[in-house]
Amino acid sequence: MTEFQKYIQRYLDLVPSENWVEELKNSGEKTLKIYRDLSEEQSNYAYAEGKWTLKELLQHLIDAERIFIYRALRFSRNDQTELSGWDEELYAKEYFLDQVSFKTLMEEFDFLRKSNILFLGNLNQEILSRTGVANGNEIAVGTLGKLMVGHNIHHLNIIEERYLIHFK
Repeated sequence: MTEFQKYIQRYLDLVPSENWVEELKNSGEKTLKIYRDLSEEQSNYAYAEGKWTLKELLQHLIDAERIFIYRALRFSRNDQTELSGWDEELYAKEYFLDQVSFKTLMEEFDFLRKSNILFLGNLNQEILSRTGVANGNEIAVGTLGKLMVGHNIHHLNIIEERYLIHFK
């Protein structure tokens, strides 16, 4: 197993069932439920110095999902152009979230997730098994969908373990 495979396997292992499109829906709903229960002030909370705020974490989920779905779109259409990686920390430095309302950010996540569920849910097994190269690693369209679920659940776990305990 390559380092990349080990890296993504930790996310794939978090997907609770084989029906990952349904799990994409479930994890999206859980994310929104958690965030809708937060105040604007709580959305700016970070559990430690140098860690993302809850608002930044939601923006990270949006950015990651956009990148994963872009890759899935390209590979589903048999585009064999190698795609570059991305630096999540660099992206985080460019968020400018003081200019975006917390409510708008939640709406963006909701619309993006619903759109991605429709796109991925309409792909057949042949298309889901198509592969492409991103960041120097081959990955299948279906694996990108599962990765979206696992990545979301990974961050939900962090939110529950390190953030929400401070609001009880």
